[in-house]
Amino acid sequence: MKNKIAKIFKLISKTIRLVYKMVFLMIRSFFHLLELIREGLGNKLRFSLTFRITLTYVLVFFAVFLLMSTGIILSFTYFIQDYPPKDYIFLLSMILLASNLVGILVIILVGSRVSRRLLAPIKTMTQTVQEISFNQLDRRLNVKGSKNELKELAQTFNHMLDRIQKSVEQQNRFVSDASHELRTPISVIQGYANLLARWGKDDKKVLEESIAALQSESENMNHLIEELLFLAKEDSGTLKINLEKFKISEVINEILYETNLINSTHQFINEKNEDFFINVDRKLLKEAIRILIDNSIKYTPEGGLIKLNSYIKHSKSVIIVEDNGIGISKEDLPHIFTRFYRADKSRAKESGGVGLGLSIAKLIIDNHKGKISVWSELNKGTIFRIEL
Repeated sequence: MKNKIAKIFKLISKTIRLVYKMVFLMIRSFFHLLELIREGLGNKLRFSLTFRITLTYVLVFFAVFLLMSTGIILSFTYFIQDYPPKDYIFLLSMILLASNLVGILVIILVGSRVSRRLLAPIKTMTQTVQEISFNQLDRRLNVKGSKNELKELAQTFNHMLDRIQKSVEQQNRFVSDASHELRTPISVIQGYANLLARWGKDDKKVLEESIAALQSESENMNHLIEELLFLAKEDSGTLKINLEKFKISEVINEILYETNLINSTHQFINEKNEDFFINVDRKLLKEAIRILIDNSIKYTPEGGLIKLNSYIKHSKSVIIVEDNGIGISKEDLPHIFTRFYRADKSRAKESGGVGLGLSIAKLIIDNHKGKISVWSELNKGTIFRIEL
């Protein structure tokens, strides 16, 4: 009895190895044939995922049933080898063959239908993606239904579209605002150029006035272009941060000295300037502080007080720019770091700003992983606080 069992297991193992080799050779030959067809016909003939999935079902079904049928026939033959009823073996083989054919047919019908149903969301996603264009970025893929890989893919794609749409809207707004800001100085320059062409040669007063206006507007344009280039570098990720270790007190003293040289209508006070080292981009940090100082000068009446202090608190360097100017309203306060936003629109031309300074200052601090905050109240003043 033990010998019979051992022979049966040995026979089954040989059968499994034989069937495995046959199936492996069939699958390899099939895909090799597909590769030859693909190379021969190029893109003219493509096999859909539905076809490939259905074919996989058929191959797996064929391998399993071939293994089962072979095992059944061999086992049946072995046990009745003393009295082999050939008709019975032939009948059994035909029954198994018919069962396999019916099974393959069922697998083809059911498998193709199930495959199409499983792949239907992909077809819908493809159609939606094809309908999305540059002018229809508000379209999104449907993520309703059970949570699966396709839903995660749709959510990821939607998040990508959200970022693209936000970037495109920012770019369009940026181009529109920049064009608007450049249009004014260009119009002024053209106007004075025409004035010079008509009467400037003979009228000295007109000549002097035109030259002064041209110089002023060209300086404004140059400053605006520099700010736009800075923002363009930031948006494209090419802004370079050159870190260096230096004493913050040196930068504070430099800014106070230079500001006093060019502005004598305000009082500049330094109450606290602690002597400590900081590791940041010296040029960019100085530019950010200057922007805050210039902002305080623009919106603080003549004779007003502007304070610039720096100190260490909780292992962080703190820089404070404080003034007693006209302040910022609560409605405008959340938007002051937005590009081209100007709280005091009626005095924008007088102040000479275009609404980019504070947004640049915030970008500089953000690029140093710092924080900039503001407190302000109308007719009381404004306090800007930088933490690094």
